[in-house]
Amino acid sequence: MSMVHAPLPATKAEPTSASVAGGQPKKRGLSLITARPWLLLAPGLVILAVLMLWPLIQVFIYSLQDYGLREINTGENNWIGFQNYVEAITNPTLWTVVLPNTVGFAAVAVFVTVAVGTLVALLLAKLGTVWRTIVSSCIMVAWAMPAVTGTYVWTFIFDADRGIFNSVLQSLGLMDEPVNWFTNQWSFYAIVLLNVVHHGFPFVAITVLAGLLGVSKEMLEAAALDGANAWMRFWKIIFPTLKPVFSVVIILSTIWDFKVFAQVYLMPGGGGGNRSVLNLGVWSYVESFGQNRYGFGAALAVLLTLVLIGITIVYIRSLMKEDEL
Repeated sequence: MSMVHAPLPATKAEPTSASVAGGQPKKRGLSLITARPWLLLAPGLVILAVLMLWPLIQVFIYSLQDYGLREINTGENNWIGFQNYVEAITNPTLWTVVLPNTVGFAAVAVFVTVAVGTLVALLLAKLGTVWRTIVSSCIMVAWAMPAVTGTYVWTFIFDADRGIFNSVLQSLGLMDEPVNWFTNQWSFYAIVLLNVVHHGFPFVAITVLAGLLGVSKEMLEAAALDGANAWMRFWKIIFPTLKPVFSVVIILSTIWDFKVFAQVYLMPGGGGGNRSVLNLGVWSYVESFGQNRYGFGAALAVLLTLVLIGITIVYIRSLMKEDEL
């Protein structure tokens, strides 16, 4: 009599073919998914390292030397350690002229740019689709205009001899003789402020407008029915809703306005002729290429870079908090 034996069950020590076939590809798949973002970022990171990181390292190396025309011609190194940084920090020009101009102008420019951009965004939100498209396209012309072109336009407007501003004031009898507005520190930076705000407010307006279109209209209508005016609706509903947007806009504007260069350097006297209007970026350029003190100018550039890196860290942290929300 024959006996039929049932197949023995697979033991734990002997994995089945399905487990062998399915385990290894799963592990490889997870590793590929983990590495895929870095593989996609690798070309961009390599380009940034070549174009930005290596020049920054070179600038730091130059800042540790007394580097001038002689060192360029001979190729020799004249190491002086951190003396350039000590000279920069102990220089009265930094604390009495350069730093007040840089920080003070950035603070005022950021406030005015964000305020004007927000007002324009509120106006655009009230317009219909056709007019909103037309007005948005018009203001984006200022954003697309190169900083050099805009600077020359504002320089021509306030020119002492042929400027439109002086001509209008004289024709109205408010001024007897033309005035050179670029010799005074306050009027100089007032013109720079107009230039920077004119160039920067379209970005703020379009960014805030994108957020405004997402604010609940029912909530605004309910607040209006409860007696809240436009000012109260903005601060109680719109601003809290768009707080992440305003944080990003303010930090980006701070970075841009802190390192303003062309708008100052291309103005009459801004390239070093009028020392009272120097900011940190222009001072670094003037010391490097005007005085042939490349080591000292490199130290100033490193200090400016460190400040911008600090602002960038704040910007990245604000983005991370926005993602968490």
